[in-house]
Amino acid sequence: MSEKPGSPFSRRAVITTFAATAGAAAAAGGALAAGGRDTAPARPSGTERRTEPFHGTHQAGIATPQQRYAIFAAFDLETTDPRKGKRLTTEQAAANFQRLVQGWSAAAERLTQGRSPGPMPFARTEVPADSGIADGLEPARLTVTFGLGPDLFERIGRERDRPRRLSPLPSFGKDRLEAAWSGGEMLVQVCGDDLQTVSRAFRTMRSRAPGVARLRWSQQGFLGMFGDSTPRNLFGHKDGTANPRPGTPEFDDAVWAAADEPAWFSGGTYLVFRKIRMDLPKWDTSTARTQDQTIGRRRYDGAPLSGGHEFTTPDLRKTGPDGKPLIPADSHVALVRDVPMLRRSYNYDYGFQALAEPISAEHDHAEGADHDHGEDMPEHSGGGHSSYDSGVLFCAYVRDPAEFVRLQRKLDESDRLNAFIQHTGSAVFAVPPGVRPGGHVASALFTARSHLLAARARPRHG
Repeated sequence: MSEKPGSPFSRRAVITTFAATAGAAAAAGGALAAGGRDTAPARPSGTERRTEPFHGTHQAGIATPQQRYAIFAAFDLETTDPRKGKRLTTEQAAANFQRLVQGWSAAAERLTQGRSPGPMPFARTEVPADSGIADGLEPARLTVTFGLGPDLFERIGRERDRPRRLSPLPSFGKDRLEAAWSGGEMLVQVCGDDLQTVSRAFRTMRSRAPGVARLRWSQQGFLGMFGDSTPRNLFGHKDGTANPRPGTPEFDDAVWAAADEPAWFSGGTYLVFRKIRMDLPKWDTSTARTQDQTIGRRRYDGAPLSGGHEFTTPDLRKTGPDGKPLIPADSHVALVRDVPMLRRSYNYDYGFQALAEPISAEHDHAEGADHDHGEDMPEHSGGGHSSYDSGVLFCAYVRDPAEFVRLQRKLDESDRLNAFIQHTGSAVFAVPPGVRPGGHVASALFTARSHLLAARARPRHG
């Protein structure tokens, strides 16, 4: 089998929409398979409570046992007053932002507890306050998590309060990023075990935005139900083996904000979001040996190629009869192990959506794409390698996004997985701490700022 890392996908077919998805195979892990450790992580037992708390030290939807479905939506604040057509001042943008997160927080609190979202702002009295699509359904462990993008703080005049480690992600050498699903000033992450409940929550958040903010992009993902076992991604491999266990020092050190961050951000974290497209037609016609050596694990049980069980620490020095390492040095596991982060990813499968050009009846060899399936693969037609959009919505919660940047630079250079994936979306957000009763998301940001301004305005004596 000849597989050449770095084979690019064609950029002819630009995906412009997303569809509701549901499926069996799924991914709980990250970028795409993790390293290893000697003990299994705690996983939902199937008897989890149906309601997740909205208030707390940290926002829900991070350490929460992962739900089956998710929608990620990025928004940007409006730059002009839609009624007057004039550009908004920094003070007006800040007021709009605060009003938006107040409305979002109030609605999210009610929805996650199984209640109606409350009145919709600026709507006529005869307009229903809720879509009604989840009437009669349980909250199904619904969580709504909010993030703030790098450009937001300048827009609202809070540059001095910007989290220290928040800056735009660089573009890596093999990235093929699309503006249609990259960046954003605010993020809403909606997760739950019922897709209709998740959809209702997303529509509720979106309905509070007109006139204040506009939707920039949205993506939707799913997970399979694997009981107490590690979920599998669309490559068929177990995914998420090495995640730290919530509530442990390992988890706290990897995820929650460092002590040198601004005081208002204490209890927060950072979310790195990457849309990673998988070349499933190419993967599905690769040999089992090629697949396992690309990942560095056995597909059927998730054990490292050096032996043991799924949670055995990979032995990168162990060699086979030929004297070569059993786990290739450029396998995914060899490169990503021991990188501290919480991977909370979701699969997506949009199929063929809104293609710019019709699908060819033959294989697409545009831009030098390699579709050599080896000598045992018969001649076949049915193109679409470069047009089918499926993969993983990679979500990594980290204390410092620079750790991800260092890892991704290493992966970009030598990861065998590059032959089968392509990064097409990218964003990073600071995720504020949890909400106190009676407060709203990022309320401490405004409190801290107002105290600072008051101190500066106070007359000095002596």
